[in-house]
Amino acid sequence: MTASAWPVLGCDVTSSPSRRKPVLVALGHAREQRGMLVVELGTCLRFEDLQDWAAFLHQPMTWVGGFDAPFGLPRELVQTLGWPLQWRACMDHYAALERSTIRDTFASFCQARPVGGKFAHRRTDGPAGSSPSMKWINPPVAFMLQVTVPRLLAAGVHLPGLQEGDRARVALEAYPGLLARELIGTRSYKSDDRARQTPERLIARKDLLEALAQGRTRLGLRLRLSAAQQDALVGDASGDSLDAVLCMVQAAWAAQRHAQGDALYGLPPDLDPLEGWIVTA
Repeated sequence: MTASAWPVLGCDVTSSPSRRKPVLVALGHAREQRGMLVVELGTCLRFEDLQDWAAFLHQPMTWVGGFDAPFGLPRELVQTLGWPLQWRACMDHYAALERSTIRDTFASFCQARPVGGKFAHRRTDGPAGSSPSMKWINPPVAFMLQVTVPRLLAAGVHLPGLQEGDRARVALEAYPGLLARELIGTRSYKSDDRARQTPERLIARKDLLEALAQGRTRLGLRLRLSAAQQDALVGDASGDSLDAVLCMVQAAWAAQRHAQGDALYGLPPDLDPLEGWIVTA
């Protein structure tokens, strides 16, 4: 591997993987070419159960990865509940809870708050436009956090700004919706509901990939795909494989920042060490 080429991955997480909706991992490389960062997709892996995905995370590979799951909870929520205010202790506490307990605890928190301010937010939610990490439905990101962070910690990976680990495997919180909105606005490009897998959403996926291929993003990069890869990403109406690729692209931007001397991989130096931050936000 040359000094200007980095292995990268993107991961579309689901809280309850299955054959119909697996955890998807996009693997690729990023290289600097003529002043532009070029991101090449290699392959996409499917994991239909969490044990297989965890085993993959343990493999002695080298990568910078973007994971579409929250890495932290809102400080306001944690303080109100009296949970540990140190990130690792908070995550250990959270990992041990039953999902029903999480749901009931968060629902009680929301019920005590005024309309329009039911959820607590992290500082990163505003610039990223992301759902609050305490949301337990539509999407259930609170459960995605609970399946993702403990497995990353068990694998011993490095989480910049949060937890020291193996510097060969670097995990960052990513959010594909942030990059998608930059490129195609608020147009919807995916749905798990077959009835909503419309021609308009298919066209939006095509437009999104075309914009990435042409480098029309503030991240200063281009995505390089084969014709077969392009067809597969457009053809996945759920958008899960495309989301994994978008996370991989965000990870590539972070890898370049690190190669330029940024120890935090593009995360802000004043990030809240309890809440974490979404890369590129």
